Amino acid sequence: MKPLISFDKLLRHYDEMQESEDRILATRAKEILRAQEPYPELRDGFQDIALLEEHKDVIGLILQDSFSLVLSTNEIKAASLPYYDIFFNSSKRFQKIINEAGPGFEPKIRNQEEGIDYIMGCIVILNFHYGFHLDFSRPFFYDIPDATGVMHHYRILYNADFLELIPTKKAKKIEQEDVDELLENPNDVKLWMEKIPPESFISKGFVISNMFDVTAEHSISEIKSELIASDKRGSDNFMNDLQETFRSFFKLPNIKVGFVTYNSKDDQFEPVYGKGVSSFILNGQDAKVCNEALCQQSYSKLIQDNTYFAVADVSKYHEKYNGIDPYGGLEKQGIKSAIFAPIAFNGELLGVLEVVSTKRNVLNGVNAKKLDDVMPYIVSAVVRSKVEEENLIDAIIQNECTSVHSSVYWRFQEEAKYFIKDQLEGRQPSFKEIVFKEVYPLYGQIDIKDSSKARNVAIQRDLMIQLSQINEVLENVLKKYKLPIYEELMFRVDNHLESIKEMLYTNSEQAIFDFVKEEIVPVFSHLKKSDKDISKHILAYEANIDMGTESYYDHRKNYDESVMLINKKLASVIDKKQEVAQEMFPHYFERYKTDGVEHNMYIGASISGKQDFNPLYLNNLRLWQLQVMCEMENTHYALKPELSVPLDATSLILVYNTSLSIRFRMDEKQFDVDGTYNARYEVIKKRIDKSFIKGTNDRLTETGKMAIVYSQKKDELEYLRYIKFLKSKGYFTDNVEIVELEGLQGVSGLKAIRAEILYKSNETPDKTYTYQDLMDTLKE
Repeated sequence: MKPLISFDKLLRHYDEMQESEDRILATRAKEILRAQEPYPELRDGFQDIALLEEHKDVIGLILQDSFSLVLSTNEIKAASLPYYDIFFNSSKRFQKIINEAGPGFEPKIRNQEEGIDYIMGCIVILNFHYGFHLDFSRPFFYDIPDATGVMHHYRILYNADFLELIPTKKAKKIEQEDVDELLENPNDVKLWMEKIPPESFISKGFVISNMFDVTAEHSISEIKSELIASDKRGSDNFMNDLQETFRSFFKLPNIKVGFVTYNSKDDQFEPVYGKGVSSFILNGQDAKVCNEALCQQSYSKLIQDNTYFAVADVSKYHEKYNGIDPYGGLEKQGIKSAIFAPIAFNGELLGVLEVVSTKRNVLNGVNAKKLDDVMPYIVSAVVRSKVEEENLIDAIIQNECTSVHSSVYWRFQEEAKYFIKDQLEGRQPSFKEIVFKEVYPLYGQIDIKDSSKARNVAIQRDLMIQLSQINEVLENVLKKYKLPIYEELMFRVDNHLESIKEMLYTNSEQAIFDFVKEEIVPVFSHLKKSDKDISKHILAYEANIDMGTESYYDHRKNYDESVMLINKKLASVIDKKQEVAQEMFPHYFERYKTDGVEHNMYIGASISGKQDFNPLYLNNLRLWQLQVMCEMENTHYALKPELSVPLDATSLILVYNTSLSIRFRMDEKQFDVDGTYNARYEVIKKRIDKSFIKGTNDRLTETGKMAIVYSQKKDELEYLRYIKFLKSKGYFTDNVEIVELEGLQGVSGLKAIRAEILYKSNETPDKTYTYQDLMDTLKE
């Protein structure tokens, strides 16, 4: 529309009124018409905004009846063009609001998107000129700050009684088909301009913009929206936005908002963990017992009665009650008035909303009642947040402790939906067992070689050191107190030392631990109290005792830390690589840390869901597994020089060519092979690493070599092909052998490929080494 500011439609009312029998009314109309008569442009219409200022007095007279002077200081009102931020003849209150907003401030309609004014104009034309009935009503708002910076929100209502639409030669005929097309493309400004071209209509006249302060209602709506928003704790802007909204709500510029949660179990306040969320009750502390955080009155109101507690003058009560909390803590933070609002649900206190100000009396028991309108939304948000937190905790526990792998999660979701449906429909719900049929297994392990032997050596050394130190203390005791009982104790210590000198037996560790605890510790406790000189020797002995194990823990600690570091490094390699493998094709994956790292994988159509399975993906995963295990071997031997105990490792892959079924065992919370025949696979898995090469005393697994166990000739050919390929990539040497395995209990006919692995040095990554090369280098 071509906008023309015109007062013609209003003046036509005065044309009729001058003929009125009411003399006062007629005189008034004639006066207005005489004032306008020298300025025909006020009837004809104009676009030059400068004329508004030039004819300001005459326009004021014309609009005097529409803008009552006696209401000018109360009404927020102005004449304007619709959807344009052009105002004239504003009421005194509106002028004051604009002036307080600051120099150069121009109000803009909120969320006025580019082009929306054109489309809105077209909808007005379709409704009021062409006679269609389109619902285009939507609220319009101005956001205007006051002199203190607090944002106020004003709803705009247009009175278009003095506006008329006049078609020009550019106006087109509009049919229902055209309207249908426009409705299907509500954001296509070009299409709207084609159907209703620019300046095809003249908007002649003006509108009266009536504005209403809806700050309180808007703030409540904003608080509701902000609390409903997801990921509030992780948002950088949540608390800042909420602070601003509360400032608008209370119409106070210097207030802050905080939250604290209530732990009913320990009757203490605890912080809400989130970006920017703080508590003025806690003032940076991790927790505070409620009796210490609150006085008797505030404790009674918040905890027992679940009602507001307002402090209009913090300094007054700080002095009156000798600085006890909450007044002391608030005073230290420069807070002069505060409102604490309990967040309670079904009579149970969940937390406290804290609204504080650095000015005295601005927050008090009177304006605390304003919170009645927002507390239901805050309570609802806190209850929802509590549920979300519990779900998050459950998710973390599941992820860290009893994780359901992402590849099969969809099947658990399906079963959970059936469970909920049965529950809602009144049936007895049960979570049915989940089975995946016809899946192909892959198993691999990197095991720490001779881990039991290394652990026993570590235990043996620690026990010998501890017993020797006990003997040293007893020697000093015997010199001073020549009692036969001390000599007998030394004799028993020597016996224990002699028993573990050559070999550590299964029951030796526990026997020595019990002996020290029951026989030595009580004697040392007595001597510490009775003799200061002996006490020094005992304290020196006790300084070497680990509090966790209650024994000497040095060599075992080195062993445990070495194993833990190996497991951590190896697990991180396969976990990271596994993310890429899942993108190739979804499959079930699980790994375990023992003395080394072992893993199970299952792939098949029943796991992949809607994705079509092809044996090619099984072959791909086998090649991926072989390559990754070589990389894990490299990771281990790069780590070996850093280990306190330089442990070796051996690698093994089991190839099983028959598909099987796996079932999720609800009681054990893990997958296991399903059925008697399929159990053969588990038997092989558990026994294979202890197997020997047929006709020899040599173990299958050997440091520096990858052992691949299989039973079918085609598996042999497949893996020889993979080894040849990976050899070209620098993973293996030419040293590849095929061996037969001694029969295991219930299992026979197994063979194995043993391929020598190439290792890369961190210092010279382009150069490769065999295992023996590495060992020779380490010896140097």
